[in-house]
Amino acid sequence: MMSFLISDAVAQGEAAAGAGDPFLALLPLVLFAVVFYFLLIRPQSKRQKEHRKMVESLAKGDEVVTIGGIAGRIAEIGDNFALLDIADGVAVKVRRSAVESVMPKGTLKDL
Repeated sequence: MMSFLISDAVAQGEAAAGAGDPFLALLPLVLFAVVFYFLLIRPQSKRQKEHRKMVESLAKGDEVVTIGGIAGRIAEIGDNFALLDIADGVAVKVRRSAVESVMPKGTLKDL
């Protein structure tokens, strides 16, 4: 009868010792969150910040490419929209945020 009681006490002591450190249980989750931040969230926010800065600095005469692949020269620029000359006598109005990149001057020589 005594060995029955002793084995129960040992089993309870082992269970309590195994669940004693919650920090070690959360450590893999914290490491995963840190890696996720540095590999995905931070680079994306950096690209968004650079794009926002580029869109704010657009000026008349800049040669740009839109997200849709249209290349043109900015003829007029407003708060939200820009008018692009894409060929002789052809102009397209696009959102400023749709401009993907600014090309070096002289890239569009045919316009």
